[in-house]
Amino acid sequence: MKPKHRRALALSMTILLAGVGITMTLRAFQNNLLYFYSPAALVGTSLGEELQRTTKQFRLGGLVEAGSWHVTGATHTFTVMDGTARVAVRYAGLMPSLFREGQGVVAEGHFTEDVFIAIRVLAKHDENYLPPEVAKALKDTGHWRSQ
Repeated sequence: MKPKHRRALALSMTILLAGVGITMTLRAFQNNLLYFYSPAALVGTSLGEELQRTTKQFRLGGLVEAGSWHVTGATHTFTVMDGTARVAVRYAGLMPSLFREGQGVVAEGHFTEDVFIAIRVLAKHDENYLPPEVAKALKDTGHWRSQ
């Protein structure tokens, strides 16, 4: 094989391996992304219907509706709202100590039969904090109250 052909083969193999590496890296990032949605973005939309048909995980954020939090054993059920829509949430585990009705919450999980199954619940950590995505969703729907 001529040196010219060896260089071309080496360059082709390098480009091929780099392409495979980049593709694998991008797929790993895509699988680990957690998108944030408000209840209004999910209820009655094609996105919400699509997410209900899959087990794709995402974050759901809004306010815990007053009077909706119920505990049965280690299972917590509550409703997350953003002023225009509501989503029922079920979580099995210990709730954060700052979890309260009427306050901001972000839950990570997926839909199962019209109920959001949370694997992690994040409550605001002090009296001045609300996750930026939740604050934006509340402002967009006109239900923002100064924290």
